[in-house]
Amino acid sequence: MRGPQLVDHSPNNPEPTAELPNASNLILIDNYDSFTWNVYQYLVLEGANVTVYRNDEITLGELIDIKPTQLVFSPGPGHPDHDAGISCEVIRHFAGRIPIFGVCMGEQCIFSVFGGRVEVTGEILHGKTSLLRHDSKGIYQGLAQDIPVTRYHSLAGTHLSLPESLEVTSWIAHGSDGGKGIIMGVRHKEYVIEGVQFHPESILTEEGRHMLRNFLKMEGGTWHENKPRRYPSKRAAVVNGLDGRKDNQNTSNGISNPNPHPKKSILETIFEHRKRSVDAQKLVPSQRPSDLQASYNLSISPPQISFLDRLRQSPYSLSLMAEIKRASPSKGIISLETCAPQQAREYALAGASVISVLTEPEWFKGSIDDLRAVRQSLEGMKNRPAVLRKEFIFDEYQILEARLAGADTVLLIVKMLDESTLRRLYQYSQSLGMEPLVEVNTVDEMDIANKLGAKVIGVNNRNLTSFEVDLETTSRLMCQVPESSIVCALSGISGPDDVTAYRKNGVGAVLVGEALMRAADTTAFVQNLLGGSLINGVSTPKRELMVKICGTRSPEAAKVAIEAGADMIGIILVEGRTRCVTRDTAMAISQICKTTSKPHRKKAVSKVSSTTAALEYFEHTSDNLRQQDRALLVGVFRNQSLDYVLEQQRVLGLDLIQLHGSEPIEWASVIPVPVVRRFGFQDPGLGRRGYHALPLLDSALGGTGKILDIVGVRNTLEADLGLRVVLAGGLTPENVEDILNQISDLHHNIAVVDVSSGVEENGEQSLDRIRAFVTAAKGII
Repeated sequence: MRGPQLVDHSPNNPEPTAELPNASNLILIDNYDSFTWNVYQYLVLEGANVTVYRNDEITLGELIDIKPTQLVFSPGPGHPDHDAGISCEVIRHFAGRIPIFGVCMGEQCIFSVFGGRVEVTGEILHGKTSLLRHDSKGIYQGLAQDIPVTRYHSLAGTHLSLPESLEVTSWIAHGSDGGKGIIMGVRHKEYVIEGVQFHPESILTEEGRHMLRNFLKMEGGTWHENKPRRYPSKRAAVVNGLDGRKDNQNTSNGISNPNPHPKKSILETIFEHRKRSVDAQKLVPSQRPSDLQASYNLSISPPQISFLDRLRQSPYSLSLMAEIKRASPSKGIISLETCAPQQAREYALAGASVISVLTEPEWFKGSIDDLRAVRQSLEGMKNRPAVLRKEFIFDEYQILEARLAGADTVLLIVKMLDESTLRRLYQYSQSLGMEPLVEVNTVDEMDIANKLGAKVIGVNNRNLTSFEVDLETTSRLMCQVPESSIVCALSGISGPDDVTAYRKNGVGAVLVGEALMRAADTTAFVQNLLGGSLINGVSTPKRELMVKICGTRSPEAAKVAIEAGADMIGIILVEGRTRCVTRDTAMAISQICKTTSKPHRKKAVSKVSSTTAALEYFEHTSDNLRQQDRALLVGVFRNQSLDYVLEQQRVLGLDLIQLHGSEPIEWASVIPVPVVRRFGFQDPGLGRRGYHALPLLDSALGGTGKILDIVGVRNTLEADLGLRVVLAGGLTPENVEDILNQISDLHHNIAVVDVSSGVEENGEQSLDRIRAFVTAAKGII
């Protein structure tokens, strides 16, 4: 709002200006600082209509609805990563849309959002003035050098972590040569975003209102839209009257620099940093090259799949390479809270053919541990995606490390490798069974990839030197690609319009990172991006409950149960237990299971699944147990030796093994038939994929008639919606429907209901109760 009562009492800019039409709805975010009033005052005096909101009293959605013309972020106490409320989220959303300006904490938020680090400067300043050097562009246009500014801070962005997308605009001169000391201002290279570490609103800062006046003249979200106003351009900075001509480009304070050091590209910077890190890692015992090779020689690397083949299998018309990316040099922080293995499962079930895991720690906030966890999260998954290590690879060591962690492929960037090194790394990767993804950006790089014989070529739409994105890069290079190679479009893809041309031009896959990481609904986003629906669909029957009749002690009971529609017949093979059967009885029951057909049940079609999409492990294992024309014979064991279990399985022809004691989970990998294992709600390993076919939830030792705690069942299933379980414990023909109705929203997670004492009368199985239980359970929808 306008405030005609406001008066500027400073000696520098006493007169208010007329209202500015382009600043009719400026929003000032208050980071709980008294200086916010001063900022508000100056903005109003410069013609803006200003509304102030504290950083925890408005949501991003509400701000979007308000449609601000500009955003200003005030000073504030603390650190931007945890004391700035909504500020960072708002900057991230509105970047590139409207002009943004940050003061002190606001500037630090800008620095942090785009990937920089805000740290202690070594100076604690409170109301002190310093002489400011600047680049004479943006908010500094028309200002002299060495103007006094007021500083209140102990934190600042660091030169070493300066994001590639930002440039330093002002600084405190350091040393006799006037070099750049502590960063006092930054500007985004593409977006209209400026920030200052000092206080332009302070009475001791000269030209503070002039700076804000310059900001209020800015329009749109990008500098390109402000070219007529001669805002930041590629010209050199004007310092002390120098005009940025070629003969003055390597100067400082007018003194020629005989040994100029042009600024490295972000690719060069990251490469040098990774080289130092990898060299240091090679010296650590257990991580030396010889240690990795010794581990690999033991054949302990996770099983791999063909990257090339998996790219050719997609439930969509175009394959998706879904990327786990917490941050980037161009976009800053995207999502530090992301759980990589959970994100990977979401991507897999949404139809991704490849999971790309960024493992660079500084700029992208990833690690090799992310890749290892991602691979573990996909264990046992039907049609699991291939796992790509997305990294700046220059050494065989990194490729071997990737294979040991579970990668199926690695990225090789042509731009950062000479041809000899590229070929050596390509061939080494192939020797480990991994066909690499070879990344190119130019015609010359594509020629190199073709000469290499690359089978999968990724065209990066982002130039790694300038970091500019051109989505037509992939399409322009398609004519150079042999038909036998798969082309993947990398970077900058955010919506269906971006992939339309790729689909027409024969691109085989698209890699999507940031847009997927920000998507509220992963599956919906992917379907909208790649065509809206799955292809290769096949009809699948509605999944009705399977029924297991346990504690079976006679061939007659087994036959009645099967003819009633039971899917599993359980026999107790634990000596000393009341329901334990003899070898002869067990053989007779086995014969009944193998010769008695289940009744045919009409099954309604409920959904379409894909023959090429990934399927959750427990969904897959439970489906396999359903696909039987006869009942399965289940042998129940408790804390017996593995040799005994294996012998009984072989002699009796058991279809399933149920382990009801404290047997190791790993036994499931050496038992030749599916394993059902009993777990309590809090037992570790209950949801472990790749071992037991289904976990069994039971109240105690089994067969006691004690009803299972239904709240515990709900909590267990809600904690892992990918679980499918066998539910036992106190079930009867009379209560099974009521118990399952209490968790009707989780009905899909119950694969089998298991009954023992609930179909008995006076300690003996009742044929009528068996029939009644099967009928009741099968009738539950």
